[in-house]
Amino acid sequence: MLLKKITAATVCVLGLTALTGCNAAETTAKPDAKVSSTATSSKPVAIVNGVAIPQSQYILLKQDRIQQGQPDNEQTAAALRDSLINAQILAQQATKMGLDKDPTMQTRLDLLKTEMLAKAFLANYVKTHPISEADLKAQYDKVKAQMGSKEYEVSHILVDNEAEAKKIIAELNSKKAKFEDLAKKYSKDSSAAKGGLIGWAAPGNLVKEFSDAMVQLKKGEYTKTPVHTQFGWHVIRVDNIRDLKLPPFNEVKDQLRGQMEQEMVKKEITDMRASAKVE
Repeated sequence: MLLKKITAATVCVLGLTALTGCNAAETTAKPDAKVSSTATSSKPVAIVNGVAIPQSQYILLKQDRIQQGQPDNEQTAAALRDSLINAQILAQQATKMGLDKDPTMQTRLDLLKTEMLAKAFLANYVKTHPISEADLKAQYDKVKAQMGSKEYEVSHILVDNEAEAKKIIAELNSKKAKFEDLAKKYSKDSSAAKGGLIGWAAPGNLVKEFSDAMVQLKKGEYTKTPVHTQFGWHVIRVDNIRDLKLPPFNEVKDQLRGQMEQEMVKKEITDMRASAKVE
């Protein structure tokens, strides 16, 4: 793939189960005001066979559901209550059957505890290391500069060696063959079927060697010498050029915040691993 992403992709830095969450930004979601207001209630959600289900379990579960996008209404509240009751009934039955003593179950509980503690650490770390508006704007400006002010509709022919690329350029120079036909005949890239067409791309979204050569071309021009990248040897043609329109800062700053939080957390984990004694 020639295209690469400028900003960090959404990465799951721990590689744990879904219970831990994979987005550092999600771990910092603020409790819903309505949920928090009930936190002091001592009345249990329900009492199942003499066992009380505390409000604290309901509150945490409701917070999670609201953060996931579920509506904060009576239907959700009723569904959560039913879910907790059903879980308690099943858990009591499992205990009667001795399943709580099963070694595999103990291992799962230990793993769950580790995962929850890891999640708590990540949430606290992000909370205590807030990303400022200035940092967000600086990152936006950095990405904007990397992307450039223009975007290019570009085609290419990708081959394995320089000699083959030079041969293709010679055929183009002779005017005896069309670029599209040569791409279909010689290119090993998936774009060959489309006559070598990659489509519209900003320089910052392409590997450097490719983009450096591309921006030197005018509309309709192709490279007179082969361009080497990690993928092979390219003959590049610029089909069109237009101004690049990036979304305004306010539209993408939340996405940038999430990406920067992930990178921050990833670095912290890397640093902690470097100082940890792992045998």
